[in-house]
Amino acid sequence: MTEREFLEEVGLRPTEIRLDVLKLLFDEGRPLSHGEVQERLKEGTDRVTLYRTLSSLERVGLVHRVLGIDGSWRFCAHRPDHPGCPGNHPHFLCLDCGLMVCLPDQPLPRVDVPPGYFVAGKQLVVYGRCPACEAKASKETNSSGGKDPEEEDDD
Repeated sequence: MTEREFLEEVGLRPTEIRLDVLKLLFDEGRPLSHGEVQERLKEGTDRVTLYRTLSSLERVGLVHRVLGIDGSWRFCAHRPDHPGCPGNHPHFLCLDCGLMVCLPDQPLPRVDVPPGYFVAGKQLVVYGRCPACEAKASKETNSSGGKDPEEEDDD
């Protein structure tokens, strides 16, 4: 199915911004912040229109959002006709570069709430450094004269 068909199927008019955002998120395959989406779209994309577009796509279930510990919401699209990021799994956030990736092979834990309570969502964000940032940090530590933890003595 095309982005246009997905939008029509969920009852959204296939406007240019919706088509562009949905294609971008499908192609990226990982959660992106509002700012990251705006950077990748055509110059001059209105911030408020983009926010409303992301909210509309989330409301109809084509996009889910994850709140990172840095306070930024990130948005991820999942194609209903392909396995992908349905949102019911943990995510990893790099504290150095802000990269967020899905961990789809690891389901979220089940949480039982008291009778009468309604769960609207759940999320788990694991954080640390991505491989590129970890390699950079290790290189900087080693070049600045810092000891590599694996080289420390047991004195």
